[in-house]
Amino acid sequence: MGNEVRQKGRAAVEKLRERVELELRGDILPFWLKYAVDDEYGGFRGQIANDLTIDPLAHKGLILNARILWTFAKAYKVYGEEVYLLTARRAYEYLRQFFWDAEFGGVYWMVDHLGNPVETKKRIYGQAFTVYALAEYAAASSEKEPLKKAVALHRMIEDLSHDGDSGGYFETYERDWKLAGEQRLSEVDMDEKKSMNTHLHLLEAYANLLRIWNDDTLRERLRELLRIFLDQIIDPETHHFRMFFDEEWHDRSDRFSCGHDIEGSWLICEAAEILGDRAILEETRTAAVSMAKAVYEQALDKDGGLFYEGRGKEIIDTDKQWWPQAEAVVGFRNAYEISGKDYFLRASEKSWEFIEKYIVDRQHGEWYWLVSRDGTPSNDMYKVDPWKCPYHNSRMCFEVMERLDKLAGKHEV
Repeated sequence: MGNEVRQKGRAAVEKLRERVELELRGDILPFWLKYAVDDEYGGFRGQIANDLTIDPLAHKGLILNARILWTFAKAYKVYGEEVYLLTARRAYEYLRQFFWDAEFGGVYWMVDHLGNPVETKKRIYGQAFTVYALAEYAAASSEKEPLKKAVALHRMIEDLSHDGDSGGYFETYERDWKLAGEQRLSEVDMDEKKSMNTHLHLLEAYANLLRIWNDDTLRERLRELLRIFLDQIIDPETHHFRMFFDEEWHDRSDRFSCGHDIEGSWLICEAAEILGDRAILEETRTAAVSMAKAVYEQALDKDGGLFYEGRGKEIIDTDKQWWPQAEAVVGFRNAYEISGKDYFLRASEKSWEFIEKYIVDRQHGEWYWLVSRDGTPSNDMYKVDPWKCPYHNSRMCFEVMERLDKLAGKHEV
């Protein structure tokens, strides 16, 4: 009986892995290769609608370019196919040529379709994603220049943005690295000096850089970031991330982001694993399970979809955007691997089933930005734009495949 159960479990793992890889290799990566490359003006298209209508004059965002760079560098590391390396190199060269500020250092937030800077602010969120992508490309290509740029950008962030008094990093600077009068990342964010979101992706970036560059200062800053999450950002009562803070880490927001909570729950574990501090790792794993449980109980719909935002103990936005769904698949699986609680495993699998049923665009390819609570896609949001990128969904596929491969290896033993 035990052998039969193991065989069924192995078959289920293999089937899920097959479905995830089919989505990655048969939909996500081919979409970006076919539609996003801008052969007219260079780099990648800045905006594509759900029906594949392209705006050739759309501005091109740093986050879009950096996430494309990460995605195809990662794809090359996994599969070794030349087309992925060439696409990553295209993203790297465009970033180096048009986003990099040769005078003041750092990277611009936005350029126009010709590559001219139109938004020159140095947002630490964008600098972080650039470090993250450069580290991945350096690891994939073995080229020396991308690592040098990643290290230089890390040091600039440390020299100019790190808060030596209260810890953490300020949000936004002008082109010349003077602290900007307005700190908000976007129109939907609060105008505060520190945010969960920027620190989460700086944590992610520094962890990825530490994989390939073992530096004492980088290691200590990653440790500091983990402590900030454990001591300041995670609410010990609700187990949600606090979202916005003043300079001294006083909480300024009463909302929680369902997607960031479940995403952050596994990212802090990954960062702690890379850091290699056993005590912090155990602390982050405990926190991750508590966070995943809070999301499971408050933000997961009956159909497996994840709501967008809440306040207090109530959900205030029932839309289901593409990226929280992707993060739910990984975050719940991570919580299952730590805790062994079967309901986390079922939640992860239901999240994937929701994606397959409602989020994947079976007609035009890739994923819808969002669907309503009943699963109706919105055509007001784009398939490609400065925020809609291949990072969350491709990373989910890579992460799940790797975790399932490890699980299959254990089954073989």
